[in-house]
Amino acid sequence: MDLSAELRDRRKAAQRTIASVAVDAGLSVPYIANLENGRGNPTLAALERLAGALGAQLQLTIVDEEAPKPSTSADLVAASSRAKRVIAEVAAARGSTKRTVERRLVATLDALGELLPGPPTDADLDRLLDLLLLAGKS
Repeated sequence: MDLSAELRDRRKAAQRTIASVAVDAGLSVPYIANLENGRGNPTLAALERLAGALGAQLQLTIVDEEAPKPSTSADLVAASSRAKRVIAEVAAARGSTKRTVERRLVATLDALGELLPGPPTDADLDRLLDLLLLAGKS
């Protein structure tokens, strides 16, 4: 996870300024701006206050190291211009970020892949995108 992008995406999705988040979190504007630009070394207390100001909850997890599995789903989504268009449309309709929608789309395609006889294909991605578009019309 990229902390700076996550903070910026959540703030923008909430249509908030850095100043308004700073006031709610009790932190300075330059401090938050630096964090959003990948600079600084925040404390857990500061991250908890930021999460609260953004309507989120901070979670810290320590897990055993294991080699990351390559995601063909992420590659399929990244290579699809149609997926990019649908992601943008769904994000706008739901008031979410494109990054969040893309992450959920990849996770859904990965989960679907567990039920398929082989790895997901372009056709599987297109079917999932059709489903998203149809669900948004109802």
